[in-house]
Amino acid sequence: MKELTDLQAHLDNAIDWIWKLLPNLVLAIILLIIGLWVVKFLNRMVRKFFERKDYDQTLETFLQSFISITLKITLFVLVVTQLGVKTSSLVAMLGAAGLAIGLALQGSLANFAGGVLILLFKPFKVGDFISAQGVDGTVKEISIFNTKLTTFGNQLAIVPNGQLSNGNVINYNAEPIRRDNYVVGIGYGSNIKTAKEILLQLCADNDVILKEPAPEVYVGSLGDSSVNISLRFWAKNEDFWQAKFYVHEESKLRFDDAGIEIPFPQRVMHSAK
Repeated sequence: MKELTDLQAHLDNAIDWIWKLLPNLVLAIILLIIGLWVVKFLNRMVRKFFERKDYDQTLETFLQSFISITLKITLFVLVVTQLGVKTSSLVAMLGAAGLAIGLALQGSLANFAGGVLILLFKPFKVGDFISAQGVDGTVKEISIFNTKLTTFGNQLAIVPNGQLSNGNVINYNAEPIRRDNYVVGIGYGSNIKTAKEILLQLCADNDVILKEPAPEVYVGSLGDSSVNISLRFWAKNEDFWQAKFYVHEESKLRFDDAGIEIPFPQRVMHSAK
């Protein structure tokens, strides 16, 4: 009989607690729904604001990600507070949780710090073609934790910001023009002077190869089976690959016309008698 009385008392207490909590729970749900809509609305307004202003796209992407996460964390705190959790208790709980999460997610924090460093020092920006961490690609997006690259084959590569900020990065778009060093081998019996004149002339005949700085051609080395001629030429970033492919193809065609041999490995087979 006493056990039934105790059980009834516990049920009555539970019901009283639910009735007391119910108004706050309903308000918290309403606050959550309205808050998510407000966060979505503010994110849309921020995006439109950046679209109207001529800010750096790298800064835009980073700030949009940061603002979105900050708003969601603020909404979470407001909802939990509405449920009756005291602010001091919530701060202590968030501090302990933050410490535990920080220890567990050291890599993510390093990536966040890396994103801030990339934003401040700007080693590259959206649209630049870079080489980093074994990946070559055009920067598509810089978020708070990682950077997305579009590779030459149109694949999406995601590189953590921590590695980018602490590793070596080659930015091919940092300067408006680029230089290429094209090396071609000719036979020892071929005329070196004629080969150099042909390479300089094909550069002069092409509009995208810059005339200033002027192309240069040298005998780079004397190989085992060839004289290696080094052609150095400049082109604008947007014309670089067109110029490079032109030089490769045109040098072979003009060397053939001039009777200049480009050696290649040959194997002589002797039949056993």
